[in-house]
Amino acid sequence: TLGCALTTALCALAPTFEMLLVARGMAGASAAAIIPLAMAWIGDVTSYERRQPILARFMIGQVLGVSAGVLLGGYAADHLHWRTPFEGIALYFALGGVYLLWINRHLPLPARKTNPPQGSALKRMVSEFSQVLSAPWARIVLLTVFAEGASIFGSFAFMVTHIHLVHGIALAVAGQVVMLFGLGGLLFAVSAYYLVHRLGEVGLCRWGGVLVAASFVTVALSNTWWWAAPAAFMSGLGFYMLHNTLQINATQMAPERRGAAVAAFAAAYFMGQSVGIAVEGLLIPSIGTSGVILLGAVGVTLVSQNFARLMRLHRRKV
Repeated sequence: TLGCALTTALCALAPTFEMLLVARGMAGASAAAIIPLAMAWIGDVTSYERRQPILARFMIGQVLGVSAGVLLGGYAADHLHWRTPFEGIALYFALGGVYLLWINRHLPLPARKTNPPQGSALKRMVSEFSQVLSAPWARIVLLTVFAEGASIFGSFAFMVTHIHLVHGIALAVAGQVVMLFGLGGLLFAVSAYYLVHRLGEVGLCRWGGVLVAASFVTVALSNTWWWAAPAAFMSGLGFYMLHNTLQINATQMAPERRGAAVAAFAAAYFMGQSVGIAVEGLLIPSIGTSGVILLGAVGVTLVSQNFARLMRLHRRKV
């Protein structure tokens, strides 16, 4: 977190565009470590039975952060100097880092336990990731989250454009409609305890995929734009039902290498998003925005139902 404060401050101070690009890359690398490490820590200090609702509550911060970033970013673009958001974010990270240092001193000893690294960092990293990838269940989880990122966000990235082009509403309004995705995620986070105990991991995975697919079909085929509002909300609920199930499996797929496992999970997820957006962007000229959104519905259905089936088989073996 303190590294994010430093690198974001470098963004604010960048004298040239090239230096800004370098600083942004460093800031991205620093920020990308926070959520995987936090998930790994949660996995280390909570039992598996209690972990899924806790991870869901952890998501509340992520959902609110993304939503606030979109809103504040739009305001800053219209009313503030471009350096101001970087200055504000750097200050926020600095305060957060100092607070984490303070609170760490007041945690119970088991929650503060660390294992000092030994040997070369590069060799240790290669060894850690190799051991994660050697586990068959870990490979299944990583391939699944890659496919999830590709199928859902490959389509979701073009939803605002679809609503704008097909229904003729302003991009700003379309963006606000699609932001209801975050509210759906927030609903899951606050109701996670009930949903987890009611549906279980397999049910969350299966029905989460169904909700996302149904929402995507609604957006792609509806004749009026306002159907996109409840569809975006339900797709957010469904996505977090599915993704939270994948997250809890990521924290347990290699318990002895939990940090590396969750880092690999995050990398696979973001690579899936990048590949999905790139591929579906190339398909738009031939099948249109409706086509790529329907393709995402098919993809998430296959991903969620297959992983639900594999989870059942895995539970029987364990």
